[in-house]
This record gives sequence, C-alpha cells and structure tokens, in this order.
Amino acid sequence: MKLAVAATAPLGADVLERLAAKHDVAYLLTRPDRPRGRGRKLAPPPAKETAERLGIDVRQPERLDGFEPEVDTVVVAAYGVLIPEAVLDRALWLNVHPSLLPRWRGAAPIERALMAGDEETGVTIIELVPELDAGPIAAQRAFSLTPEDDFGTVSAQAGELAAELLEEALPEPTLRPQPAEGITYAEKIRPEDRELDWSRSPQELLNRIRALSPHIGARGELHGRPVTIWRARVENDELVPVEVQPDGGKRMDYDAFLRGLR
Repeated sequence: MKLAVAATAPLGADVLERLAAKHDVAYLLTRPDRPRGRGRKLAPPPAKETAERLGIDVRQPERLDGFEPEVDTVVVAAYGVLIPEAVLDRALWLNVHPSLLPRWRGAAPIERALMAGDEETGVTIIELVPELDAGPIAAQRAFSLTPEDDFGTVSAQAGELAAELLEEALPEPTLRPQPAEGITYAEKIRPEDRELDWSRSPQELLNRIRALSPHIGARGELHGRPVTIWRARVENDELVPVEVQPDGGKRMDYDAFLRGLR
C-alpha cells in the first residue's frame, strides 16, 4: 500500500527502512537538519539519511500547521514534532510507541523502562489523538528485558517488532481503547538524569547506565576524574565499570583508564 512515514531518530529510520521493503513510501516527513557534533555543522536526521539512500522524497517542515498528508495513512516513529489536531483529521496517523501502553507514555519510554528495572517492555501501535500517547491500540506485543539489554539493543528489537505489528495493523486496523489503569509517563531525559548518584544501590546505577547507552551516556566521577560510563556490571553488590570515557578523551576499557591514573 502507499503511505508516508514521519520519523527522525534511529528507531524511526529503522522502521522506515523495513516499511519501504514492503510498501510504497510516498515521502518521509522529518525534522529540519540541525547542528551536530563538536563542529556544530548542519547534519541530517538519521531517518533522512535512510530515505535518501532509498531514493524516498524527504519533507522537512519546521511546523505542521496547514500540512496536507496527501496519503490515507502516515506511520509515525520517533518523529518528535507536534502534529496539530486539524492535521490528524486529514489522514490515519499510526504511531509506533516502544512501550506497553499505557505504561510509559511520553518522550523516553525505553530509557524510563530500563531505569525503572522493568522486566519486560514492548511495542504498541496506536492511532494518534491530541492527548499524549493516549490513542486507541491497533496492535501490541511484549518482549522480555534481560540484564544485558541497554537502550541500543532494546531499540533494535523494538524496530523489528514494530515492522511486524504494522503488517498486522495495515491497511485497516481494528482499534481498541487503552486501559484506564496503569498509566505512567516517560519524561524527556534531562541533564540531571545523566548524573550518577553514588548513594543509590549498584543495581539502580547499572540500570541508569544501561538506559543511557550507547546514545547519551551516564555521568559520574571516578578516582577524582569526571567520566561518562558506557558499560558496567554488578559484582559482589558493587558497581564495576567496564567501559568509560574521560572528559576530553576516548572510550576505553576501565582497566586502561586505571592504568592511565598511575
């Protein structure tokens, strides 16, 4: 079927590529290029890079007031732009949300699930409505979270599952209301969410590190030096760093970091 995709982040790029393999994607709707990296040069969103590689038309409006979808269905995945109610009425907007709604509505469902120590998460396909992530469910499936999972592995699994669920939901989804119980909110990750509070339990610290790796990174101080901790483990009820990055330096094994202190 012919549809459009609204996506920006890597999860959205993954969903776009999987949909394009089976459907006619009329265009990608994504956010404008933004400054990125140390040089702050303009760079395209990951979804745009995927669309250009696949030869898909790209549209990058700053706002969607007055936007005309021109297709009957738009699949939304990690897009990050408010869609006005009037525009929602012009097509069926199906949103890929990487959680078991109504748990973890909001901007950072994968990170918040990992930080909370959830034992499972999943993907929910919903129809977008004006209220945040509150639309009726078209498809939903859970998967288990393992102690080795981090944001990267969960996001990859969510992208694969999202493509399967969309095949079930398209072209005419059967919608059911979300449960009224069990609603929680996944607030956007703030700078303070990156900071490791060493008074917390080792497992809580590890959960935060997993939730922010490999895309953001948890911050702390080790042996008097500020570092980003990318990987760690818990041994004998203690947090043991595995991969760290000193400020201004490169990622390295923790043992290499310790040798550099001598």
